[in-house]
Amino acid sequence: MFNIGMPEVIIILALALLIFGPKKLPEIGKSIGQCLRELRKVSIDIPNSLEIGEKLDSRKEMIKNDRDS
Repeated sequence: MFNIGMPEVIIILALALLIFGPKKLPEIGKSIGQCLRELRKVSIDIPNSLEIGEKLDSRKEMIKNDRDS
């Protein structure tokens, strides 16, 4: 995704440590992890809900066709 290596990651982490401090950094990491976890869960739920919606639409269409017959 991002083409960064280990030296760049170390520089970013060092800057984050300088900016936020050692007490705030674990809290920030935890909140970022929770956000990523929620994003991953939502990205999985969206296709599942679309599949369920398509199944419901097809079943509604089948019921409508049965009533018309």
